[in-house]
Amino acid sequence: MPGATTSFATLHVEHSSTVDRAAAELRRAIFDGEIESGTPLRELALAESLGVSRPTVREALGMLVAEGLATRQPNRGVNVAAPEASSVRDVCRARFVLEGAGVLRWAEADQVDRDHVRTCLRDYTDSVAAGASYQELNQRHLAFHVSLVGLTQSARLVSMAELLVVELKLALAQVDRLRRNAHDQADSHTALVTLMEDGDLEGAHEFLREHLAEAADAILNALQVS
Repeated sequence: MPGATTSFATLHVEHSSTVDRAAAELRRAIFDGEIESGTPLRELALAESLGVSRPTVREALGMLVAEGLATRQPNRGVNVAAPEASSVRDVCRARFVLEGAGVLRWAEADQVDRDHVRTCLRDYTDSVAAGASYQELNQRHLAFHVSLVGLTQSARLVSMAELLVVELKLALAQVDRLRRNAHDQADSHTALVTLMEDGDLEGAHEFLREHLAEAADAILNALQVS
């Protein structure tokens, strides 16, 4: 059998788990604002703080870099990512193309996909009401927006949307933390779904366009990026 003699000696579940836990704690600190955009992530200091080895920290930082939460520069190490104005606006424009396509297909979409949008909205509004962490609110918020793309019934478009929202996770978390506007966001998302439920898809499409444009402005204003 092909691969029957393959050795898997390099697989280490415990080590991988430690890396995952270290990455999760760094994400939490970044999303909760304990570590700001642009902060250098020094391996030695992080290893001492987390109580893990430097190689573990190095792998955890690699995960954050891959997720867009941190950047690695030659001879300068790893820093928490800082969004650029052009990138934020471009991502929001691209999101509108994908999410807007989903909104316009609400009436044609499968019941399962429409129910998924409703479920994501409920999960988000419930999290807001429960005073969930910024990280959870961020995840629920973006999951709702990706669910709109799911209305297109295109797995490729959903994958594209998931890649786009990764770029905004850090920025949106910081905006929610700085402005504490989660309740306003929940109300606007509910209004969007109400328009779709009422069959006003053109109105919903325009509402989404304005919502995403305002989101880009809010991110840039809150983070003082121009």
